[in-house]
Amino acid sequence: MVMKINRLEIYKSPIRLKAPFVTSLGRHDFAENILIRIQTDSGLTGFGECSPFRTINGESMDTAFVVGQYLAKALLGTNPLELEQGLRILDAVIYGNSSIKSAFDMALHDIASQEAGLPLYKFLSGKETRELVTDYTVSMGEPGKMAKDAKEIVALGFRIIKVKLGRNKEQDVERIRKIREAIGIAIPMRIDANQGWDVDDALYVLKALQHFGIQYCEEPIARWNYMELPKVKKYSPIPVMADESCCDHHDAKRLIALGACDLFNLKLGKSSGLVNARKIIHLAEQAGIDMQVGGFLESRLGFTASAHLALSSPRILYCDFDTPLMFKEDPVVGGIQYGKGGVVTVPNGIGLGAVVEEGYLKRLEKSVVSG
Repeated sequence: MVMKINRLEIYKSPIRLKAPFVTSLGRHDFAENILIRIQTDSGLTGFGECSPFRTINGESMDTAFVVGQYLAKALLGTNPLELEQGLRILDAVIYGNSSIKSAFDMALHDIASQEAGLPLYKFLSGKETRELVTDYTVSMGEPGKMAKDAKEIVALGFRIIKVKLGRNKEQDVERIRKIREAIGIAIPMRIDANQGWDVDDALYVLKALQHFGIQYCEEPIARWNYMELPKVKKYSPIPVMADESCCDHHDAKRLIALGACDLFNLKLGKSSGLVNARKIIHLAEQAGIDMQVGGFLESRLGFTASAHLALSSPRILYCDFDTPLMFKEDPVVGGIQYGKGGVVTVPNGIGLGAVVEEGYLKRLEKSVVSG
């Protein structure tokens, strides 16, 4: 007998952050997320989550809540194990909206891996053969404040620092100089401009920072200006990682053809979920491109799926899983755990291995589609 979806629940999940999260694209005081719970007639239940970003994927918690109801109606009565078909159904309902689609895709993968009796990473043909270590991000601000924040992060034991830049080239260089003065040169550092520079400013900053121990720079210029990304890569002494310009496998294929970047940053909220993320990974493996798995402001639920994905390819070298540590509240049961030095432990039970507390869900605004 074919398994069918008989109930879908959509929840608005706003959680206040301990401190404002600031990038070149704006400031966030809350993680404004959507939670999905899908139930089947076989008794299996899957959880998913997304963190819509208006400035990146054109979605908000409110729009995702509404669009999610359209998507839920389309999935009702379908077979949750047909993952490719599930995404085709979502794409037939509405164009784009990759963030909310990723939450449904995540919940479907949770169900499918439970049905297979496997942890999600093994369902994705992954192996638990290496240690996952997350960086911790320094939000954009005054250089002295950023240096103080970086010093506090290192004191907590994190091995890798990520720094948000992208508003003023001279001040960006000063930000890194101050941080290095505070923490020394031994701690690896990553920088993320979030599209904040034009080509000339990007090359100015990247050349100025070449002796500051920078591992790579994420998305130095505007995503729409990707035809100029090969120039930045060519003249930058620091490796260039495509983030906002690499949403799905079509973007990845184009960037590879252009020779536009050294690395890809995978985020489920950009790719519409795991189905398309795995297509990016396949292309990157063929092209010899290494990858990072990151995210937006998801809770440990969403980042648990990202951590499973990170174990699915030896070409995924880097993890950016820190934002759940910035939450004032953690409603997730199970899921990834954070250890000393930013080490991330992935659950080894069947499925995603993470659920949301019932008491927390009861407090949230929700929509239910059932039949």
